[in-house]
Amino acid sequence: MKQIALIKFLFAVTIVRAADVPITQDDLVRRTQELYDAIVPGDQAPWKKYFADDCIFADEKGRLFDKAKLIADITPLPAGYSGTIKIENAQSRIIGNTAILSYDANETEAIFGQNLKAHYHITDTWLQRNGNWQIIASQAHRYYEDPATGTVDANKFTDYIGTYELAPGQIRSVSCEGDKLFVERKGKKEQLLPETSDLFFRKGVEGRILFRYSDNGRVNALIDRRNNEDVIWRKTK
Repeated sequence: MKQIALIKFLFAVTIVRAADVPITQDDLVRRTQELYDAIVPGDQAPWKKYFADDCIFADEKGRLFDKAKLIADITPLPAGYSGTIKIENAQSRIIGNTAILSYDANETEAIFGQNLKAHYHITDTWLQRNGNWQIIASQAHRYYEDPATGTVDANKFTDYIGTYELAPGQIRSVSCEGDKLFVERKGKKEQLLPETSDLFFRKGVEGRILFRYSDNGRVNALIDRRNNEDVIWRKTK
């Protein structure tokens, strides 16, 4: 009886193992690149194939998609539009029936002859069920990039120069050197780069700096705008 039980057990294990289909990082990258190559022509077939019916897809804007919404979003680009998305810097962790692929997706888009670029980082979780590997969850975010530098009216700098207070003891100052504007707080000095003559940013820092004028035409506050919310520093001198 023990031998029969052992044979049944080994037979069951053999069936389970036969159903397992190993996967490599190269396989994951190839399938993922196939997904992105299908975007421009609006080919939904790879997306239907490689995404699980119960998947969760979160894009770089924070929007959540189920499979039906995701597939419906794959449509051909309009006339005059073209582009590519290439996978780079892929890393994977493959454990049993779960595989995680994390990678950069570098997008180049042409809109009526004008070229645009965007850089994303994406992490996909693949799950093997019934011998079939599919994405069960995907999360994307876009790398921050500084805006283009615009022209500046250095004559306005005298309006901005001064000391600004957020709260007692919380001070930052604005100064200029020639045609360059700087903000300084606790010994850290950063250049304010112009996006327009009245709107500034700091290199590598999300958000914008702008200056608020009072009714008498004088600057009375520095506004640190982050994700469309304002932190107001009132001018003291």
